[in-house]
Amino acid sequence: MVPGSGREIPPWVIAGPILARLRELLNSLQRGFEHKEEIRRSPRGTVLWSQYISRSLPTGKWDRVPCRFPDIGTDLLLLRNVRWTLDKIRESLLYLGAKDAFALGLLSLTDELLRQLADIVPLYPLRNLSQRFQRQPAFRGGALLRGLEAIAWTVEERGLGGGRELDGLSWCLSLSKLWEDYVESAVRRTVANHGGSLSVGRLGETTFPVYWSNPSHRSLGHLVPDMVVRKSDSVWIVDAKYKAHLAEIDEVGWQNFQVAMKEAHRADLHQVLAYAALYEAREVKCSLVYPLRRSTWENLKARGLDVSRADLTQGGKQVRLELIGLPFGGSPKEPSLPMRW
Repeated sequence: MVPGSGREIPPWVIAGPILARLRELLNSLQRGFEHKEEIRRSPRGTVLWSQYISRSLPTGKWDRVPCRFPDIGTDLLLLRNVRWTLDKIRESLLYLGAKDAFALGLLSLTDELLRQLADIVPLYPLRNLSQRFQRQPAFRGGALLRGLEAIAWTVEERGLGGGRELDGLSWCLSLSKLWEDYVESAVRRTVANHGGSLSVGRLGETTFPVYWSNPSHRSLGHLVPDMVVRKSDSVWIVDAKYKAHLAEIDEVGWQNFQVAMKEAHRADLHQVLAYAALYEAREVKCSLVYPLRRSTWENLKARGLDVSRADLTQGGKQVRLELIGLPFGGSPKEPSLPMRW
């Protein structure tokens, strides 16, 4: 990593994982609350009136009030550290103001977490915070460790690549996974505008097991379309492919396409057509969605070539095959997909 390179990385890139870890930590702490009973001079939590009537009043100790309340003990220190971290993250996100949709979304999440800690006074975390809390037997699992690590990133002002004097955090991002999430957001937006019900493969909602007569020959366990939209008697299958096939086919033509890439593209077509056979519907649409540079997408769209279609009809069932290009990178405009039934 190059020191200082983190300055060009938006604050939300590291703020997202930190907020996710702190939310997980707060949820684990809430599940770990224990109720404590104590006789107090001022009420707290729930007053145990039966004990007050039977014990305090007969002995003349009217100011001794038995109460039951959730006791967080040493958790209070941790909550104060979490509150400080959230304040710091919110401050970094506010620099972007209303210019960045991602930052606004994370600001909303930050404010939601801060509301949970509205009565907590922030406290700058100590350097030995991790060692101090790991000794507590109440904390089990990874939520605490991940949360403490996120707090440490903020205390040390660690950026992805080094926003200050430190070298920063190493990180990796699967672009194919990012592309799938990007396409999913486009499909969700399209469904919200045009209707339909969406099922997503990453959530296990589109899995079809493949049963073999001889398990030893099992070469494929299941089929999992990325996304499936149902609307009336139509089905729309969307498969995100992080490949340059659409742009290169347009540039060099199918005849000049490399043999290996031809085979890979045919495999994609066969895969999505296999998905089409899984659904009984009057019309099935299968879309392979490929990333394009914004300039390439604009050029293809101007020529009406950002979407290519082919129709297959067999036994009264119509299957439409689509190759769709979607701009990826550049302008932060929210993506959408054509939804023609």
